[in-house]
Amino acid sequence: MARFAALDVTANMQPLWASHERQMDELTIPFLGEERTTWQYPFAGLVAAGARLGAGSDWPVSSPNPLWGIHVAVNRAVPVDAGPVERAFLPEQSLDLSTALTAYTAGSSLPQPPSTTAVASRSAARPISSFSTATSSPGPTARSARPSLDATYVDGRVVYER
Repeated sequence: MARFAALDVTANMQPLWASHERQMDELTIPFLGEERTTWQYPFAGLVAAGARLGAGSDWPVSSPNPLWGIHVAVNRAVPVDAGPVERAFLPEQSLDLSTALTAYTAGSSLPQPPSTTAVASRSAARPISSFSTATSSPGPTARSARPSLDATYVDGRVVYER
């Protein structure tokens, strides 16, 4: 993981997959085995090694909803709206809310090749969200939390407001 920092590259992650759900529990974990299962989605390990994170989704094969992805990055369990989950997946790899938000905003703009669009996006939209205080620190928390987007700012201007 230290190579990410040494090479000055961004680790691209799709947090929504980092949870116990049917495909993970019935297909992936039995195939990988116990040891290799723990190597999946090492978000906190990458941050500890000094890596830069960018986050997104694998839409159309998963939800494009960044709030769900942020929830999973912090809680390592899908949001209540996404389906049933009994426990967190590798909770030691949870991110704090600030790191998850940064990965979905500024972190995702960095891997783009230089262009007018990429330069504009590097100013990064600043989302203002309603997250319960239970989801502001890493680790499994109350799954009833329902984050919502209140406003988005780009270069200090409101571009979306609920």
